[in-house]
Amino acid sequence: MLVPSPAPPKTGCLTRRRWLAHLGTCSLAIFSARSLLGNEPTPHAFHSSSDSDVWRGKSLDGWMTVDGQNVPDGWQADDGMIFLRKNGTTGGHIVTRAEFGDFELRFQWKIAPGGNSGLKYRVRTYGDRTLGCEYQIYDPNGKPVDPNNKTAALYDLYAPSEEADTRPAGEWNDAKILVSNQDIEHWLNGVCVVRAHVGDAEWERRIAESKFNDVESFSKNRMGRIMLTDHGSEVSYRSFEFKTIETK
Repeated sequence: MLVPSPAPPKTGCLTRRRWLAHLGTCSLAIFSARSLLGNEPTPHAFHSSSDSDVWRGKSLDGWMTVDGQNVPDGWQADDGMIFLRKNGTTGGHIVTRAEFGDFELRFQWKIAPGGNSGLKYRVRTYGDRTLGCEYQIYDPNGKPVDPNNKTAALYDLYAPSEEADTRPAGEWNDAKILVSNQDIEHWLNGVCVVRAHVGDAEWERRIAESKFNDVESFSKNRMGRIMLTDHGSEVSYRSFEFKTIETK
């Protein structure tokens, strides 16, 4: 059955012009699967301009620890998924071996009850610290947290909008991160819930009030690695779709 294209939004992360330009990359299938049928989302088809070892969920060859070692046994890749298991094995943060510039990344994730995790990008070292912007992942029924730490927040900087609707622990959620020049968008289950512009007055104000206030030029690098974090919770990812964006 053909589903007619929705009308361009009047508000939100995309203007009418950008909506038309990005129509082909919108998550229309997600809207259909969730809001029309009420079912758990179907895994996306894979499309990527990057190394398949990073995103296909068949091996972890494209990943490493933050100090350049092979990925510990706590992280596994199987049947299109990358997941962290807490069964006595070692996990830790892992990062891509490659660095990336501007990109669009779609993926699905689910977290254990009470869990806390996240996906970071523009990751680089700042002295003895490895930091980046973070798409926060958090069980909505876990312990209450600051709005800047809720799921889909740009961690410690931008809270997700009130339209953010996180599915319960153990269910798959759809996510998208768009990084184009200095513009950042976070999407959750088909809705844009964060929009930020790196370096503008609002960004600088929020940096000054955050845990990154002592990190010079935090996230202003245009190239960086992508990190899957280990904050002590089991977490799973699948259906990665990654593509680079060419910007001037």
